[in-house]
Amino acid sequence: MAGRLMKKVIFLGEPHLLDSVYSPETRWRIATEAEVLEPAVPPQEIEAHLDRLAQADAIFTTWGMPALSEAQLAALPKLKAVFYAAGSVRKFAQPLIERDILVVSSWVANAIPVAEFTLAQILLSMKGYFRNLRDNGPEKHYEAFRGPGNYDETVALLGAGAIGRKVIELLAPFRLKIAVFDQFLTTVGASNLGVSKVSLEEAFATGFVVSNHLADVPETEGMLQKAHFARMRDGAVFINTGRGRTVREDDLCDVLEARPDLTALLDVTYPEPPKPGSRLHTLPNALLSTHIAGSINSEVARLGEIACAEFLSWKHGKPMRFAISLEKLSTMA
Repeated sequence: MAGRLMKKVIFLGEPHLLDSVYSPETRWRIATEAEVLEPAVPPQEIEAHLDRLAQADAIFTTWGMPALSEAQLAALPKLKAVFYAAGSVRKFAQPLIERDILVVSSWVANAIPVAEFTLAQILLSMKGYFRNLRDNGPEKHYEAFRGPGNYDETVALLGAGAIGRKVIELLAPFRLKIAVFDQFLTTVGASNLGVSKVSLEEAFATGFVVSNHLADVPETEGMLQKAHFARMRDGAVFINTGRGRTVREDDLCDVLEARPDLTALLDVTYPEPPKPGSRLHTLPNALLSTHIAGSINSEVARLGEIACAEFLSWKHGKPMRFAISLEKLSTMA
């Protein structure tokens, strides 16, 4: 195809992030289907490169994509699409969508490693693994806590978005009952997923594992409170790979302090990391990981692959799988 007929695209982002997300193979695929305007534009240098950005039909980007100002958008008359090789687009997408600029996110791809991480924690938690490690010692090796096991037990999921649904899919081979709290999930929708729809209170009271996947939106801020954690079963486990803002930290710490039988596996907190004086650093039943559930290292290449595949669909007039509408944007984390 003659170069003049090809879409012109440009990469916008920090070079090291773009290099990690868009592998050489993915960049090659893009370059065979589009005219790539080199070099990439760092976010802090947008103003200096507006003339080059103005030539682009599409932008490929990833973490760190800034919200473009009205003046900047007005200077990009050719821009028709932004392909975001990462998750949430809440910080920058609305002005683009309102200008009929297509916004595509690899959020579904990012759901995969989070769900895999969550599955691993669920299966270990059902065996009582984390409390067993705390209880174990030379004098009580055989008396250390054991969980109920991964058979005919209940897992409670908070949220049935992309990650929650992927967790449901990954749990399918196991004979476990899945209870889901999600304000947007209908009874019919729950039936189609093979889960039971429950209230937030029921989720905490019934699941031996309660896993949080609520969206980080104003309506969910501080939603998980002392009364919920206090309802948890003996030895139960709370997993948070969602967002820390949904949890009232002091409430969680109060319950963990009062109930050493419980365990909290926290990959996210608010603030992140917790403040130096936070009890989360010292409570033996609060285990903190450093926000590693999402795409890391080799896994991030999947994000670029999705962005590339969506670009090819857009270019060739095929249906888009991961385009973001204003309605979808309102429910995203």
